[in-house]
Amino acid sequence: MPDLDLVRDAAKELPVPHEPLVVASLRIWHCNYRSLRDLALFRNLVDLEIAGYPDESFEALTGLVRLERLRVLHMPNVIDLTPIASLSRLRYLSLQTLPSWDASGMVMEVRSLKPIASLPELAELELFGVVPPSRRIDDLLRAPALRKARVSKYAHGEPERLAKALAARSQE
Repeated sequence: MPDLDLVRDAAKELPVPHEPLVVASLRIWHCNYRSLRDLALFRNLVDLEIAGYPDESFEALTGLVRLERLRVLHMPNVIDLTPIASLSRLRYLSLQTLPSWDASGMVMEVRSLKPIASLPELAELELFGVVPPSRRIDDLLRAPALRKARVSKYAHGEPERLAKALAARSQE
């Protein structure tokens, strides 16, 4: 299946190819799209990478049931991760704020990490500057397949606690 690479596209709408179902890998990198709701048409995606997610919800992702890898850099309007829970084949997830936010100490606060913890196959996770109100990793400890995780901007000691718990899990 072919890949589709959209970089710095000045168009306002996400271009949809004639046969979106043949696209397995899609990268949308710093484009000017007003919305990514048409991502729902790419139902056979396995790999999706986005820099600059303009929508307020990840709802457009719910139909991407074959998705195994998702990376989103800069999602300033998203506060609810619930739609991610429908991505049951997801093995790798990376949610990040812009590097400039990290340098300034800014974070992206989401309601809960429970949708991530419910993913049955999620083995690798990165949450850089994306935190729940508590800034604790408790929900992530319930992720059944999680083996590797990196987090930043969490409460003191939380990244170490997560690393220790995952190390113990891999010893089992």
